[in-house]
Amino acid sequence: MKTILITGASGFIGSNLAVLLEQDHQVICMQRKPSSGKSKSTVVRGEFHAFEDLRKLDGFKIDVLVHLAAEVGGCSEEAGLATNVVGTRRLLRYLIDRGTEKFVLASSIAVPGILSNDFLPLQLPIPDDHPCLARDAYGMSKGLMEDLTKYLARANQRLDFINLRLGAVVPGDSWDPSPLDANKGPMNIPFAFLSHVQVGDVVEAIRLCVQAPLNPGVRCFNVAGPTASCDDPIPAVLRSVLGEKAKQLDMSHYDQPGHAFDPIFSTAAIRQALGFVPRLTVRPRQFLAEQKGK
Repeated sequence: MKTILITGASGFIGSNLAVLLEQDHQVICMQRKPSSGKSKSTVVRGEFHAFEDLRKLDGFKIDVLVHLAAEVGGCSEEAGLATNVVGTRRLLRYLIDRGTEKFVLASSIAVPGILSNDFLPLQLPIPDDHPCLARDAYGMSKGLMEDLTKYLARANQRLDFINLRLGAVVPGDSWDPSPLDANKGPMNIPFAFLSHVQVGDVVEAIRLCVQAPLNPGVRCFNVAGPTASCDDPIPAVLRSVLGEKAKQLDMSHYDQPGHAFDPIFSTAAIRQALGFVPRLTVRPRQFLAEQKGK
């Protein structure tokens, strides 16, 4: 049994994760809001980046951190840097100084730069190590957070950091995406809207990270749904929404038999390292029903 600290535990990822992990571990939920009642975990009310709130954790020996709390997309530079970078450093330093060795951090697929309409990936599917080309404060701050873990790992070679670049996380089976097809024409930030992942798959990916043996260093994994969230094959959709810019992309992967709907973000690395295979559909129900009827 491990003692696991979850920040941002009142969110819909954190609340579901706490219920799952508390079956086998002691779970401490650090959160600003009251508990939803679903979890029986220990709740510590406070801000992860406030030193006076971190001192509330002094009585616990924490084995693993799962860091979900953050400023989210649309944040200002000031807020992104203060919370996602400086605040995260304060949290990590507090735990490192008290013996924690394993850290699972929620990064984002925004790091490569997908929240800009001018973004084109250097490679498709987008790999886990795609460099940060973000022009928005949120993506930039998450990229700097990843750099922070690399610095800390260089300085403390016993530490294990896993940065999970989460896709656009959506609720469970009640969520049904709007159809995205090749006839809709231009849309904003297409690489984001094609990259949904259901919360159940995110929770499972984090569980596997927590359970995995200690592996010092830094690893970065994409976490996306089992397919792109669209109706038509990826090449057709991208050519429609990107126009002439699509000619700059090598989409040969999606032209291979059986790969036309593969995720925009590659999940091969987390599958190989941890055995994670996303299973929950992010395809529109109407499309799936039509396919089943054929």
